[in-house]
Amino acid sequence: MQRIVVLGGGFAGLWAAAGAARTRAELGRTPQELEITLVDRNAYHSIRVRNYEADLTGVTVPLARVLDPIGVRHVTAEVRAIDPLTRRIELEADGQASTLACDALVVALGSALPQPPLPGLAEHAFDVDTYAAATRLAAHLSALAARPAAPARDTVIVAGAGFTGIEVATEMTARLRSVVGATAPRVILVDGAPVVGATIGDQARPTISEAIAALGIETRLGVHVARVEEDSVTLASGETIPCATFVWCAGMRASPLAATLPGAHDKLGRVEVDACLRVAGADGVFAAGDVASSPIDGLHPTVMSCQFARPMGRFAGYNAVAQLAGEPLKPLMIDWYVTVLDLGAWGALYTAGWDRRVLLTGQPAKEVKRTINCRRIYPPASFAPADILAAAAPVVQPPPPQVRAAAAEPDTVPSH
Repeated sequence: MQRIVVLGGGFAGLWAAAGAARTRAELGRTPQELEITLVDRNAYHSIRVRNYEADLTGVTVPLARVLDPIGVRHVTAEVRAIDPLTRRIELEADGQASTLACDALVVALGSALPQPPLPGLAEHAFDVDTYAAATRLAAHLSALAARPAAPARDTVIVAGAGFTGIEVATEMTARLRSVVGATAPRVILVDGAPVVGATIGDQARPTISEAIAALGIETRLGVHVARVEEDSVTLASGETIPCATFVWCAGMRASPLAATLPGAHDKLGRVEVDACLRVAGADGVFAAGDVASSPIDGLHPTVMSCQFARPMGRFAGYNAVAQLAGEPLKPLMIDWYVTVLDLGAWGALYTAGWDRRVLLTGQPAKEVKRTINCRRIYPPASFAPADILAAAAPVVQPPPPQVRAAAAEPDTVPSH
């Protein structure tokens, strides 16, 4: 029996396992001939991009519902070490160590929010990096209702004005008002850059500025957080702000285990892979999702997002099986790139292209965001084997129809 192991159950890992199962079936191999095993620390697949939302219902999907119907084994364990040359993986579960060996390996361990040694960060900060962290933040916000009205209670500071920080901040005004009934909740967005959304692009930035102004969000730009305490945050400028809720959203970095893979790595810790998702210098090892950087259109590297993680996973799963079977590998090429930024009650922002040309804003963009967040990136709702395997095909999905329609009229930007 041959074995393929997929490390990680996120967007790349789940679809790598499903993609491998689809290709196994197409080649007429049985699970007894080719075992596919997925390893993740959680027993669920997390729709991580929804963690900023107020309602976390349905944000996790049990792995068993997706993998059992297609004959993929899943193991709940922490990955402690990878030997890419021998394809041996050290695991730990319930305090017990074990070793797993395989004939082909797909590393899809994702990324994590960096935690610098900032005074008070570990003790007093919240984040939305994981489902567990998002539920902890939600519980904290609910508990604020029992506290007496005070500036600290009614203030949320979000550090990091990138995609995640903007989505957290723009959602937070309504969340805080619904919990504590404050007529004027205070939300402050802090970033060391001189502008909000420094990496988002000049064309998109005015829309973001309009939204945060309409929502009454304050900014502190060009300044860093110096210290976090239980009921206050001090900035490097010397300003101390009463604050009972501090949310850390400053950046993403590939899993540290990506560093154990041979080859070049970028500044985010991602291993550079070829168009077939192969890791150079490690036969039979593939990498996908946030741990990998691939020249997606021959020029631009992939971005840490589910938009790229899902097809990277499907192609990596296909190629892992194809290589074992002596079949041709398929290169992944994606010739379009979009971003969809939620802007709370104001709406959303939808851009296309690497220059982030604005296509949709306000409520029309919000409808696209809901479609993506709540349907498009989920496994098939039927959980039927045929539907799961069909969704795992090594193809690149086209953009949603709303965006195709807007792109056909480049001078028209539907707005709120």
